[in-house]
Amino acid sequence: MVAWPLTMAIRQPWFKPGVVSLLQQVALSCCGFLAIVSMPEETTSRQIETAREEATPMIDQQIEIPTKDGHTTTFITHPERDGPHPLIIFYMDAPAIREELRDMARRLGTSGYYVMLPNMYYRAGVMELGPINPDPESPERKRMFGLMNSLTIPLVMEDTKALLAYASGQNAARTDIVGTVGYCMSGQYAVNAATHFPGQVKAAASTYGTRLATDAADSPHLAGTKTKAELYFGCAETDVYAPQELIDKLQAQMKADGAHAEVEIYPGTHHGFAFPKRPVYHRDAAERHWERLLALYRRNLSS
Repeated sequence: MVAWPLTMAIRQPWFKPGVVSLLQQVALSCCGFLAIVSMPEETTSRQIETAREEATPMIDQQIEIPTKDGHTTTFITHPERDGPHPLIIFYMDAPAIREELRDMARRLGTSGYYVMLPNMYYRAGVMELGPINPDPESPERKRMFGLMNSLTIPLVMEDTKALLAYASGQNAARTDIVGTVGYCMSGQYAVNAATHFPGQVKAAASTYGTRLATDAADSPHLAGTKTKAELYFGCAETDVYAPQELIDKLQAQMKADGAHAEVEIYPGTHHGFAFPKRPVYHRDAAERHWERLLALYRRNLSS
């Protein structure tokens, strides 16, 4: 079975007023010589990152990747030049694929990574769910939970194997150094990728992940003895899907196992805080989560 591109676009750089000078200032410290540059007071690390994003030509593609059970429609984004790039697998949250997640994948990609965002509901023939009614009794929400509960760690690891196989044939991707990230329902999958593919996955992040400490043998809280990858767990302070007692159990087990891991609670946040379209979006915490995530990958995904 052969994967084929559905869409492909090269996003060329564009510049807003002031961005060119900002980039020139940043470049002075990156060209192999020492320079002392006076940055404007209002320039923030996020502005610098935004300028870099806007200056990086990117390739976006949507590919049908063959799996054991069919094909998963996968959004792929990576820099046009300077490859091959370390691979990052981005596991979606329960509300499924949407532009919000594609934008987050692009943000990772502009930092120098080959990012794959697979549709995990392909077995049910579902790609996007659209707006989800917050009422727990609503048909939309019940459907979402049904789809979420149809997934298992073994199924997602089979899909991960297929993603790695596809990426191994791409000139722009490196599959010997891989990172993973999972939000909500997928924190467990990001961590399990590190235990199932220990020779490739060097860093795994769970952001307000669920089911992090269960009675199952593949529970994420037991991952510390099964992988040498660096693990990061970013947790919301208030989260009905991952209450404090679960976080305490996770933290205690990681410490007992001497795992290469960090468990961090983000004060004043709720489940979903990193998603900009959510009512619970917390800008400062979301930006801190990006700093932690990119630092994790910088430490572990360099050759």
